[in-house]
Amino acid sequence: MEDLEKAILISFDESGSVESALKLQAVGFIDKIKESPLICSICVERLCFSKLVQVQFWCLQCLHEVIRVRYSSMSLDEKGFVRKSVFSMACFERLEGVDDENFVRVLEGPPFIKNKLAQVLVTLIYFEYPLIWSSVFVDYIPHLGKGAPVIDMFCRILNALDDELISLDYPRTQDEFAVATRVKDAMRQQCVAQIVRACYDIVSMYRNSEPDLCSSVLDSMRRYISWIDIGLIVNDVFIPLLFELILVNGLPEQLRGAAAGCVLAVVSKRMDPQAKLSLLQSLKISRVFGLVAEDSDSELVSKIATLLTGYATELLECYKKLNSEDLKQTSMELLDEVLPSVFFVTQNCEIDNAFSIVQFLLGFVATMKCLSPLTKKQLLHVGQILEVICTQICYDPIYRDNLDVLDKIGREEEDRMVEFRKDFLVLLRSVGCVAPDVTQMFITNSLANAVASSSDRNVEEVEAALSLFYAFGESISDEAMKIGSGPLGQLLMMLLSTTFACHSNRLVALAYLETVTRYMKFVQVNDQFLRLVLAAFLDKRGIHHPNINVSRRASYLFMRVVKSLKAKLVPFIENILQNLQDAVAQFTTMSCMSKEHSGSEDGSHIFEAIGILIGMEDVPPEKQSEYLSSLLTPLCQQVEVLLTSANVQNAENPVAKIVNIQQIIMAINALSKGFSERLVTASRPAIGLMFKQTLDVLLQILVAFPKIEPLRTKVTSFIHRMVETLGESVFPYLPKVLEQLLAESEPRELVGFLVLINQLICKFNTLVRDILEEIYPAVAGRIFNILPRDPFPSGPEGSTEEIRELQELQRTLYTFLHVIATHDLSSVFLSPRSRAFLEATMELLLNTACGHKDVLVRKACVQIFIRLIKDWCTTSCGEELLPGFQAYIIQAFATKCCFYSVLDRSFEFRDANTLVLFGEIVLAQKVMYEKFGNEFLVHFVSKDFPAAHCPQGLAEEYCRKLRGADIKAFKSFYQSLIESLRQQQNGSLVFR
Repeated sequence: MEDLEKAILISFDESGSVESALKLQAVGFIDKIKESPLICSICVERLCFSKLVQVQFWCLQCLHEVIRVRYSSMSLDEKGFVRKSVFSMACFERLEGVDDENFVRVLEGPPFIKNKLAQVLVTLIYFEYPLIWSSVFVDYIPHLGKGAPVIDMFCRILNALDDELISLDYPRTQDEFAVATRVKDAMRQQCVAQIVRACYDIVSMYRNSEPDLCSSVLDSMRRYISWIDIGLIVNDVFIPLLFELILVNGLPEQLRGAAAGCVLAVVSKRMDPQAKLSLLQSLKISRVFGLVAEDSDSELVSKIATLLTGYATELLECYKKLNSEDLKQTSMELLDEVLPSVFFVTQNCEIDNAFSIVQFLLGFVATMKCLSPLTKKQLLHVGQILEVICTQICYDPIYRDNLDVLDKIGREEEDRMVEFRKDFLVLLRSVGCVAPDVTQMFITNSLANAVASSSDRNVEEVEAALSLFYAFGESISDEAMKIGSGPLGQLLMMLLSTTFACHSNRLVALAYLETVTRYMKFVQVNDQFLRLVLAAFLDKRGIHHPNINVSRRASYLFMRVVKSLKAKLVPFIENILQNLQDAVAQFTTMSCMSKEHSGSEDGSHIFEAIGILIGMEDVPPEKQSEYLSSLLTPLCQQVEVLLTSANVQNAENPVAKIVNIQQIIMAINALSKGFSERLVTASRPAIGLMFKQTLDVLLQILVAFPKIEPLRTKVTSFIHRMVETLGESVFPYLPKVLEQLLAESEPRELVGFLVLINQLICKFNTLVRDILEEIYPAVAGRIFNILPRDPFPSGPEGSTEEIRELQELQRTLYTFLHVIATHDLSSVFLSPRSRAFLEATMELLLNTACGHKDVLVRKACVQIFIRLIKDWCTTSCGEELLPGFQAYIIQAFATKCCFYSVLDRSFEFRDANTLVLFGEIVLAQKVMYEKFGNEFLVHFVSKDFPAAHCPQGLAEEYCRKLRGADIKAFKSFYQSLIESLRQQQNGSLVFR
């Protein structure tokens, strides 16, 4: 036995001082002991004499495993021995026949040992109660008189029984559910009343001397209230005791909170709504209302808050379910009584159940939608709900500096609050729909208080008021937003004409700008607000805000404002451009750049806003040319100066120059978005000429910096833009552009290059045939040299950056080939210089169509083949456009892709995307029959089908369906044919 204890100690060692080999040897030794037929006796004996908690835990764990896994194979004597031994330990008794003075009582061990003992006893109850061991609870109750150790153990047994078997908070199997039902039914009939009485007696006796023990008893009792007879608790004895415990000041908070938990369990018990209402009335819960005014951080107040929220929730459910108007009235009166306390705890206390409170308030507000008009009291409740929302969505001032500079702590707090606010803002929108006038007045008063404050101490309150106004906008219809009648118009006037004392704060500034943008529909029909809106974005509240995060967000929002107001802003263009001069100049300087602020809001939106403004046809042509020239000319001059200095040997700070050029390209790119192709090429060609001159300048960058990827990417992006802006007039630039972009391009750059070619094809179709015939050989040669012929490796080897770039290039290549084939440009593949790559292209397409892991890529490749068949194969008997192509399609594509790839069991018909691919394969067969006639049919049916042991009858039916006009019927038949062949082969066919 000493060896066993040593082995257990070694196996539990976490200090690292034991050699791993010795530890493995110890684990092997004790595992071998576990297999002994005497393991139960060994464990019980050790539990009686060993004081080592590791040994005690191991023995109890062994007993638990033996009962759980081997109960059915245990002998009756062994079961009886374990039952008697475990029960004696739990009752604080010495085992029969054990007289040694060194006897150890398990109940004197640490909590985790007692919990393990409870778990072992509950496992016995699982198998034996009530059929074999019917008296377990009745036998245990008399032992409670032994005092605290046994009472504590009884609580642990009840808790373990709930956790392991009864509670529905854990997933249960059907067998476990059946056992739980059996145990509960037996306990209801036999012992629940005695257990409840014992709990009452214990709490009454020990409330002053052992309050922690009484708390444990009540916590255990709380778990059982949901399924026992409610009359055992709701009576003239137990309920008064619970409220007495809650209300007596001298008792520990833990005991008072445990009593509140029991009352909550009573309140939450499921029952008929009329009976529930009577129960709730009888509780006279108003006597605990005063407790919420105590220490807001105390555990008791948190428990009372949860109780009151649960009580209010149940009253609301009664109101919804009851049909009697009198009973509904009673429910609402009780609800009116408790609501002020619910509002108070929500605003003033630390609560763990904010979600449940919000859900209750959402239900309450939803109920008010059916009550029209609202009473004064209900309107008062609405105001209190708004107060709750405003309080809860406020940031904690302790994080003010972190949020302003947006450091790591600030980001985490902002993310947390964004998530936390969601439910409260949903509640606000619901309130706004039920009582829009009250909501508007509340927000007006909140903003008025914020405006009136002359200090920056109310940063959080100001931000909360602005956020409320922003969220309220979602509950206003577009029509009401445009009219802006009554309080809304006044509110917007106040908002737009205000500069808060704390406007320098990042959160306040952002909330202000977002809110102004949200109400643009109102400004669209109220021109008198235009100047105020422009001022808000152009002064220090917006684009000129000292915080770069705010100024860049303001640039983006200003662009959205310009898009929504457009022509209305034409009279203000001069003023806008004048105000933005410094911001425009700053953007194209190096000091403006920072990795921290890169991303979608990089500040270039200010140029997009200007482009939209000056790019409208409402702007006179002369002014338009003047405005655009005043922007493009200095930007191009900056580029030329930078390019000139870059060519000078030993030029200083080349990285800074590259960054500077990137900024300028981004600015010009964004600026061009405001100009339509029609305006640039047709109505005002002078504007188009300016962009062509700009393109000339920017293309020099590719010559000066041929290997700087960021610059090549930015120039490529600008060319994309010019394709859309200049239309066909961009053609003269394309040969040189494409040649420079293709030169020395890496896989990632080739992806961008192919995307540009795809854009040209999709926009201009066959007009780019000559350009495409010129560049395709070079593109194909480069790509086929880069891409491996073998499949990409899987696992860790396939997740390197290099492999990912090659995979992206391959995916883009498929798109490129698909775009060519589907835009009447397949003849490009047959040009003399391109034919050298035809075999590699066909091999790639066929292999991909048959087995690529992405089903949608396979579908695209099948579509390419369909298009090539239509383009290159004629129905007449004339000379083939591509000699041998027809034979290749019949012998390779039809056999491998249309038959064997589908016959493979990996082709999953239950997958939606696979069914789409199957539709394309079916269509391909139709097209092949239309083009090749019986030549395709004979080969497919006489050579491919027999190889798969296809019955003659199915083959003949295939021919009939293929010749028919109903493609849906053919598709359905072909699927059934494939499934039939799969069953017939039963895995014996090795698919090609």
